[in-house]
Amino acid sequence: MPPLILVTNDDGVHAPGIIALLKAMKELGDAYVVAPDRERSAVGHALTLHRPLKAEELREHVFSVNGTPTDCVALGIHKVLPRKPDLIASGINNGPNLGDDITYSGTVSAAMEGTIFSIPSFAVSLAGQRPFHYEVAAHYAARVARYILSASLPYDTLLNVNVPNVPGKDLIKGVKFTRQGKRVYDGAIQEVFSPWGDKHYWIGGGKPYWEHGEDMDIQAVLDNYVSVTPVHLELTNFAALEHLRKTWGKEGENPKF
Repeated sequence: MPPLILVTNDDGVHAPGIIALLKAMKELGDAYVVAPDRERSAVGHALTLHRPLKAEELREHVFSVNGTPTDCVALGIHKVLPRKPDLIASGINNGPNLGDDITYSGTVSAAMEGTIFSIPSFAVSLAGQRPFHYEVAAHYAARVARYILSASLPYDTLLNVNVPNVPGKDLIKGVKFTRQGKRVYDGAIQEVFSPWGDKHYWIGGGKPYWEHGEDMDIQAVLDNYVSVTPVHLELTNFAALEHLRKTWGKEGENPKF
């Protein structure tokens, strides 16, 4: 039986990135698309609770959902696909998901949702500006998918993949296994005014600043390498946990407020 692959994204079911990713995944198994009916960028790990959802079959194996990427994965696993998928591939995202971007990204959150359900998952993004070269990212997405299908992934772990947006895979120097970097944006909130003079705020843009480090995802992409970062869903800072236990009274004793 061929592997069953769920393909999703946060740019919408008609986005060229998901079409390229679906084509690549079809070479590896029985691929289904379950994706948002419109762009849902930067929705994070949002789940729709206040209204019902609808999954509409647009054509064979392609479903549109009026919800978030997380909704799409949940519906795909439990209601749409004929069985539990062997792999979840999310993307190809228009633009990078590097550093702190992953806390906002619907693309990465879709892979997180799959990981919560113990399904090997990865997210893939194109790091750069238009025009996007989806064929390059699709090539590396297929390489990552083959690896996962053959070796699986550690428990509670997904892969966040960022591919430099270059016009040919021969321009990429290779693949680097990286850690999540730190990136912040200066001037990301803009003031705009309505025709009546009312002030509004528009979040987006800004100049990015990042922490430098040879083993970081951001640096790898800047150096024209594909960045592959294992992301663990366990968020506990164990060093800080031990520090709190030792500095807040007796070791191992719960604090008394």
